[in-house]
Amino acid sequence: MPPTLRPSSRRPAILLTAAFVLPATNAADWPQWRGPGRDGKSPETGLLQSWPEGGPPLAWKATGLGAGFSSVAVAGERIYTLGDYGDAQYAIALARDGGGLVWKTPIGPAWNDEFLGPRSTPTVDGDRVYVLGTEGELHCLEAATGVKVWSRSLTKEFGGKMMSIKGTDWKFSESPLVDGDRVIVTPGAKDAALAALDKRTGKETWRTALPAQLGERGADGAAYSSIVISKGAGVKQYVQLLGRGAVGVDAESGRFLWGYNRIANDVANIPTPLVDGDRVFVSTGYGTGAALLELRKTEGGVAATEVYFLDPDTMQNHHGGMILHGGHVYSGTAHNKGLPLAVELATGKVAWGPVRNAGTGSAAVAYGDGRLYLRYQNGLVLLVEATPEAYREHGSITLADVTHPSWPHPVISGGRLYLREQDALYCYDIARPAPEVTSRTAPPAR
Repeated sequence: MPPTLRPSSRRPAILLTAAFVLPATNAADWPQWRGPGRDGKSPETGLLQSWPEGGPPLAWKATGLGAGFSSVAVAGERIYTLGDYGDAQYAIALARDGGGLVWKTPIGPAWNDEFLGPRSTPTVDGDRVYVLGTEGELHCLEAATGVKVWSRSLTKEFGGKMMSIKGTDWKFSESPLVDGDRVIVTPGAKDAALAALDKRTGKETWRTALPAQLGERGADGAAYSSIVISKGAGVKQYVQLLGRGAVGVDAESGRFLWGYNRIANDVANIPTPLVDGDRVFVSTGYGTGAALLELRKTEGGVAATEVYFLDPDTMQNHHGGMILHGGHVYSGTAHNKGLPLAVELATGKVAWGPVRNAGTGSAAVAYGDGRLYLRYQNGLVLLVEATPEAYREHGSITLADVTHPSWPHPVISGGRLYLREQDALYCYDIARPAPEVTSRTAPPAR
């Protein structure tokens, strides 16, 4: 059996019963991969604009999450993630207050590769949680109890496969998208590149058939990215990065709309695309580059036109993701280096960077209240001003006991910063203190 989670705060862990009713999610939640808008941005204000030496105060630390690189979803009074214990992979729910274990549910076999464990982040939608294990098993769970409602296999039922060339296969890493009454995932098969399922029953709504050839670059199959929603060219569509590059799929029917092969590489296509009106920004590592696409309506559907392409020496994002803020894209660049960079979206012009700092390896990035949170592979977390004027640091955290690449993406929710580090979850208080109110005694009446 998996070990019991051990919160390091002095509050005792409380195991809740199945009768517990989850409260509604709120504006301070981070209910899925890359936050409320799947763009890595928190809408919260009132966050610390600089950190004291040593970083912001640690509210609590929980251990026992198992092996894995999954980030966390925060909704209502719960935190959700995935982890490997022994021979099994689990979905896990923690208490938002203190990190105590609420439930754990097996979702498939553990994946004991050299980097250890799952990458996918759970998606919370009301009273349900949707999780995808490394073997391509999609599960709908009760958020309150972890009880399985339904399950589907992307490999056995949809013929799904991962892009795999040069001996690499890091298995399914996607975080499911819930949109309206559907959950959308990426099996990666030729006749089921994407698939939409009824979120309550798991029944198939549609699947996407790809054209015979998307291009020569890359490899057939799903990649390691996650789906985002676009309404570019006036057509609601799902944008995803596959093994053969970026694609757009009609949201209503699943019909293939457009593809862009130039951004594909033959090892791993990872970063989640950025969407801005009629534009889509994509980047991949392994010596590939970055590009801005413009979507336009055509008689047959939608076409994607390349506005510009940035060579890999200018920009290539490995797997830390990108932030679009104030008309600029902020990210780490250079393969597996995460050097901070700011690029003007409209033109591709570099505003500043690349910058060498104390971080090493790829940089996972999130945004909150005018600041970037850059989390490096060596366990360093930097608070950086989100401005095209210059690179400015405003504090740092150094995580202890980093034994594997420190990859999980930062999460900002309810004035807290959550950092998953394999078996541990760190929760930091990053809310600005309320101003002190000085009470005065009224003078006596005369």
